[in-house]
Amino acid sequence: MDTNDLDALRVVLDSNTRLVMAGILAGLMFTVALSLKVDDFKALRSYPLRIAGGVVAQILGLPALTMGLVLLMNPPASIALGMIVVASCPGGNVSNVLTHFARGNTAYSVSLTAISSVLAAVMTPVSILFWSNLYPPTSILVDSLNVQPWPFLTQTATLLALPLAVGMVFAANFPETAEKMRKVLTPASLLTLAGLVIVGSYGNWNIVLAAGVVVIPITIIHNASALGLGAITGRILRLDDKRRRALTFEVGIQNAGLGLLILLNQFDGLGGAAALTAMWSVWHLIAGGMLALAFRFRNKTEKQNLTFGEMT
Repeated sequence: MDTNDLDALRVVLDSNTRLVMAGILAGLMFTVALSLKVDDFKALRSYPLRIAGGVVAQILGLPALTMGLVLLMNPPASIALGMIVVASCPGGNVSNVLTHFARGNTAYSVSLTAISSVLAAVMTPVSILFWSNLYPPTSILVDSLNVQPWPFLTQTATLLALPLAVGMVFAANFPETAEKMRKVLTPASLLTLAGLVIVGSYGNWNIVLAAGVVVIPITIIHNASALGLGAITGRILRLDDKRRRALTFEVGIQNAGLGLLILLNQFDGLGGAAALTAMWSVWHLIAGGMLALAFRFRNKTEKQNLTFGEMT
């Protein structure tokens, strides 16, 4: 299959499945909101440059970098759309976990995740439409799908904002119950997304095979660039080592599951874009895990060298 034929592939979904997808999307945002606390936002007042710089790197910097990669690599339109959708999504709780494991500043990571998650209700759909229109092949493809800007913005923003607001209000008024629910719903949502990727890949194996040759290297390059952007931004902002690690994961680990649900629900199950987003969902865990291990190994090596120096 020619790579450009990927633009014609579709993940076939009936009306009932689309309704389920919308429910999963709303449930995912509600689960994210249960972990958000008022204290997570107070860091913006205490460290405005550090927080604002990190958020800007994620919300504006990553999509801009992605557009640069798209123009440089000139991928099929559907693959480019997948890259843009992923880059427009906020960081997920996985970035917090990896930051903690890598001995980074978890509080800084949580603050960035909280702010980007709230902003995502509006910024994610706006960003998707804005950046996709800057790459002519993707702009033409989106037009062919009859994606109307205003309905897309309002529907997607509502699906993201409403459960997020409900979850935050619930968490603020019933913190203990919210924490118990979060402990159950967080792994449940991750398992649901994993199941979605596995079942979707099995049921659309032709798309996976056709897209794999193109999607895998692009995903690796894209994710590595995102992680690099986070690290470089940390140095520009003159962050300490632990905060740089946090920002590296926050920019490089995106909530690709959210992007996949948006594609399946709003973009007619576009095959190439869905394949790239699903691949990102898997790869960023592998790359992020390896990087976290590398950070821990460096800590161990530095500690051993310090101990050896004191002994001598």
